[in-house]
Amino acid sequence: MDLELTGRRAFVSGSTQGIGYAIARALLAEGASVVINGRREAAVQGAVERLRDELPGAEASGIAADVERPDEVARLLGALGEVDILVNNVGLFEVAAFDDVLDEEWRRYFEVNVMSGVVLSRHLLPRMLESGWGRILFISSEAGVNVPADMVHYGATKAAQLAVANGLAKLTRGTGVTVNSVLGGPTYSDGVAQAVDRIARGQGIPAAHLKAAIAAENRTSLLERFIEPSEIAALVTYLASPLSSATNGAALRADGGVLTTVV
Repeated sequence: MDLELTGRRAFVSGSTQGIGYAIARALLAEGASVVINGRREAAVQGAVERLRDELPGAEASGIAADVERPDEVARLLGALGEVDILVNNVGLFEVAAFDDVLDEEWRRYFEVNVMSGVVLSRHLLPRMLESGWGRILFISSEAGVNVPADMVHYGATKAAQLAVANGLAKLTRGTGVTVNSVLGGPTYSDGVAQAVDRIARGQGIPAAHLKAAIAAENRTSLLERFIEPSEIAALVTYLASPLSSATNGAALRADGGVLTTVV
């Protein structure tokens, strides 16, 4: 299926690895030009080179900027240029007891997970509305709907993302611009894979065995395995395309049925 993305320009925050990288790759494969982003210049350039190697001829470029630093965000916005598709993917994630998460860390989570998308959307949405076409996507999580007790701070930011996206969608009434959210479930991202490898080495077992055991313990997943980043990216790429024109203000699940209790 041709998703009609040739000629469109996308920016994906937090895209040097994991879900963000998979989204950037999927958009490039469909003919879009993509600007990727990460905190460190070396990581950004390395990811750009990998994308160009994997997809010869792809128009991939990158801008290094730490969304926690206002000066770097200002530089990012100044260098970004025209963007048709904004994917707010950058985010922090950590399992932590509620009592252990201090106010400063709460603020940091909201700054990265929520305010990065607010700032980028505020910068790019007016141009999309003026041109008559655009896509803004927030990579949220099922944790924003079913907040985990051991990740209250994370779940709260993902719920806030859903609220922001829903409100922004109402500003696009009668235009060719849409704003949607994707609720991912347990995904085998690079960060998760590294954690599994570390634990597996400590226990002296193959990482693949530990990965399967963790997935088997999750009795609330109909998928009964980890989601692959490419599976999240497939939905995001469709929503970024002109073919998704009737989908606006929606929160779509790519969670493996994680919110459905399995008896």
